[in-house]
Amino acid sequence: MEKEKDLPILELKQVWKTYKMGEEKIHALRDFTLTIHHGDYMSIIGPSGSGKSTLLHMLGLLDVPTQGQVLIDGADVNLMSSDQLARVRGMKIGFVFQVFNLVPSLTAVENVALPMMIQGTPKKEREEKAAEILRGLNMGDRLDHLPSELSGGQRQRVAMARALVNDPELILADEPTGNLDSKTGDDVVRLFDTLHEEGRTLVIVTHDAEVAEHAEERVHIKDGTVLKWHGGDHAPHEKRYKKR
Repeated sequence: MEKEKDLPILELKQVWKTYKMGEEKIHALRDFTLTIHHGDYMSIIGPSGSGKSTLLHMLGLLDVPTQGQVLIDGADVNLMSSDQLARVRGMKIGFVFQVFNLVPSLTAVENVALPMMIQGTPKKEREEKAAEILRGLNMGDRLDHLPSELSGGQRQRVAMARALVNDPELILADEPTGNLDSKTGDDVVRLFDTLHEEGRTLVIVTHDAEVAEHAEERVHIKDGTVLKWHGGDHAPHEKRYKKR
């Protein structure tokens, strides 16, 4: 069946995530509702302890809610097995991490090709596509370099190429400039801007207000819930603010 054109990529509907610490219940997310549509450029910003990490796990299908629904392309993740979740995650979501998470013994091309290997793509095809994406990120002269032979900015470009290689519907970035100097971080943010201009859907989880400002929608969270929401057409009416 053909997907509805306006069906959101990802929805969180009244999501709670609760952990038990002895007799005490800790609510990491509280009645959290969020919708991500195709082409959105969104930042999630909040202080330490605000629930960003838990929210990241929900958005990345790395965890399921205690209460409420997480829907990807309309399908409820609570009804999926761990194998189904892993398969959907591998095909639909590209991750960019603060610590790069590159395999030290693999070259740039091999690191980028890794998600395709997991999906069973033939070696020649995956290496050709990995090289193509790296060249598009100005890394054509670093294809055979190991992570230890690359600068921080170059390693983040490899991580971004890896996130793009399966052509995911959603790119999810966790503090992507956290381990970079300011100039290199600016370069990486400009790459995200370019990806958005090309029609990619981006969600950046960050504590950096300057990075967050690049997004068209900026969702501020605190104590596991939405504090305020700037910009965008899909913000809840009562939390919609004019763009600054």
